[in-house]
Parts: sequence; C-alpha cells; structure tokens
Amino acid sequence: MRYLLMLLVVALSPSAALAQAKQKNVVLIIADDLGRQLGCYGDKCVTSPNIDALAKKGVRFTRAYSSVSSCSPSRASIMSGLYTHQNGMYGLQHAPHSQQCHPWVMGLPTLLRNFGYFTGLIGKFHVGPESAFNFHRLMLNTKQRDVALMAQNAKEFIRTADKKPYFLVMGYQDPHRAKVGFGNDVWAKDPKEVKVDPKKVVVPYHLPDTEAVRKDLAEYYQSVARMDRGVGLLFEVLRELGQLEDTIIIFISDNGIPFPGAKTTLYASGIHLPMLIAGPGVPQDRTNHGVVSYIDLAPTILDITKAAGPKYKLPGRSFLPILGDDNPKGWDTAFASHQFHEITMSYPMRSIITPKYKLIVNLEHQKTYPLASDLWGSPSWQDIRKTGAKMMGQRSVDAFLHRPKEELYDLSTDPDELKNLAADPAHANGLTELRTRLRDWQKDTADPWAILYREEK
Repeated sequence: MRYLLMLLVVALSPSAALAQAKQKNVVLIIADDLGRQLGCYGDKCVTSPNIDALAKKGVRFTRAYSSVSSCSPSRASIMSGLYTHQNGMYGLQHAPHSQQCHPWVMGLPTLLRNFGYFTGLIGKFHVGPESAFNFHRLMLNTKQRDVALMAQNAKEFIRTADKKPYFLVMGYQDPHRAKVGFGNDVWAKDPKEVKVDPKKVVVPYHLPDTEAVRKDLAEYYQSVARMDRGVGLLFEVLRELGQLEDTIIIFISDNGIPFPGAKTTLYASGIHLPMLIAGPGVPQDRTNHGVVSYIDLAPTILDITKAAGPKYKLPGRSFLPILGDDNPKGWDTAFASHQFHEITMSYPMRSIITPKYKLIVNLEHQKTYPLASDLWGSPSWQDIRKTGAKMMGQRSVDAFLHRPKEELYDLSTDPDELKNLAADPAHANGLTELRTRLRDWQKDTADPWAILYREEK
C-alpha cells in the first residue's frame, strides 16, 4: 500500500504529469520593460484581462527575479540559462554597444532545435550571436507594437511547424519607450486602445508624484494594455489552431519599468518581476511564494521538453517540481549580476536575495550612478532635473545617484529597500553571512568582477 501511495504522489506531481504526456509546445512571452503593473499583481489602474486570465489558469510567482535589469543581458540570461557575467553579454546588443555572448554558448533555441523542436522568435530578439541562439525562424522585422500582426505571424509560424513540437518566443516591444513617449501616437485612432487618466495612475514609491510623472505613467499604462491585447490575440490563435491544450505558456518581462529608480537598477523595482506559467499538467489558480530566478527558466523549459542541456553546467534548476507547492522548501535564494546597460555606463553590481534580506554590492560605488539614455530623456527624469527635486518618491535623488559600497535591506520590514542596514550592528551577522554566500557564488560562476569585492580589512 505504501508503495502504491508513493507511485500515486509521483504520478500526480506537475513534473511527472508533464513528463508522461506527449511533447509539449512551449510559448515564452517576454514583455519589454514591464514591472508588476498587472491586475494579477494587485495593480488596480492597469487593464490586463488576458494576462490576468493566464494567471488564473496556472501558477503565479510572487517572488520571481530577473538576474539583471537590462534588455539584452536579461534576454541572453533567460535564453542561455547563464548569468550575464558568465555568458559574456554584459550590455546592449545593438551598435554602438555591440555586446555578444561568448561563441561557445548554446542557448535554448539551439538545444531544442537539436532535439527536434521547431523554433522561432517573433518581435524583439536583441541577443547575439545568432549562432548561439539558432532559431529556425527569426521574424525580426515585425512591427513589434502591432500586436495583431504579431498574432498573425504566430499563426503562420505554428502552421509552418507542421505538427512538430515547437518553441516560440513572442518578444513584444511594449511597454518599452519609443523615441517619443511609448509609441501610443501611432494608435491614436484605434478604438481598442485603452487610454488612462493621469489622475488615476498609481505612482510607484521610487518616483515623485508630479503632473509630468503622472502623464508619463499614463502613457506607460496604455502601452501595457496594448501588449495585453496582443497576448489575448495570441491565445485566440492557439485556440483556433487547436494548440492551446498542448502548449505550455510562460509569461515574463525582461526588466523593470523604464523609469528612474527601476530599470538598470538591482532594486525591487528593477528586478522583482512577474512570472506566470500555465498549460497542460500545470496546477490552476495557484500562487507560489518561492524565491525563483529567471536563471531557472532555461532548466525548466529543458525539463518540460525533455531536451538535453549543454555540456557545461547551468547554475539554475527546474521549478516544475514545485508548481503545486505554494511555499516550497529550499527555494530561498536568488542572485543578480549587472555590468552596464549602454557601453558608456559601467556600474557593476552584484546582489543576493533571500526571504529575509537583500544585499546589493556596488563594486565601483565611487562613481555617480549613470542613467540609460531613454531614462535620462524621459519626461519623468527631466521634470526631476528641471524642478531641482530633492526626492524621487521615498528615496532622495542624492541617494539614488551616489551609493555606498554595500546596501543591506530587511525585506520583511522594508520591501521597498529604503533603509540601508549595512552599518547597523544588529544586522552584522546577517551581513557577514550574505557577504560569504555572495563571494562563494562569484567564485562558483567564475565572475571576472570578483576581484572588486574582497574581504573587509
């Protein structure tokens, strides 16, 4: 009887259910510069019914972290399963920054293609070299804010797969900034666009509550709603082609919102992001509070598909076994790694996150913190500059631009990471432990920047 019960438990586990069925299609949806501004994460201003429905159909992670808060490095880490200081994609891929992964990297598209999957990407790629991420189909010229066109491209891709299992990445451009605003002007006459009253937006803790910031956020929310509409159109395509029941859908972002205090930082606003997974074998309407990292996505997708991994070791692990557990044991640590966004923005940082603490190490803290060009030019930052504001919401402008070597936060009492406890004797033991664990991680991942974080004298 005991043996039979053990078999029953294994058979009913999410990992076992996925493994025993036929090969699953995998659709990875990557939003561009989206934070947790979604209805399923408690935002009452945003319009996101399709993404919220996906959360109800599957598992919503409350403590998912990107391993870096910059577009190209994040996407490279997601699709390689390696931290940015491991895969070599330290910053943005496009010229003049021209960052690329090491030529030996074998990303998910290559591994799954070798295993018989039909692989494709629609929209934003922003990762290189293509030889490391060898998709069958790269549809990069798609107008990435034309969500209806992207859905049509997805239909063509699935038909071309011709009954082969497929891995499809949907790289939406929304809600990334455009040269002006968020590209909303192009869709001004579209009756489906969701326009937001600036007076009703939720101003996050890291921004001042001013008219300029509210208008900027309202434009952002409109872009989020358009991206959500695209997700709904993608679901319609999968349903029309009879693929919905055989497809695992994963929804993530690449980094935090494109506003000062978020994107390119390792603060919560920069790397504490949405992650949803739904599909056959996945528990429905569940909330998972384990500390998980986007570095775990590649091992998870390899686990779903049963494809072989690369010859080198991946630092993450599959989260399939914990999909049915709201508070999984042993899932209590995430790491983050940042070098620069644009090539002129060197500001290396490392971080370790646990349920209790977060430690951020600013390896070249003597420098003034640099802002990405799109953040510098944003109406929000220009308003801060022109008005001479001293505060960015709950953090001072000076504290944002000039940081200490170490920042230690007690997440249980300070989730917005505003009170640095690194010099507080009451937290000395916690700081010492995190220092040791962070340095051990740097050693284990062959971090070239480890030399900048040495033992205190």
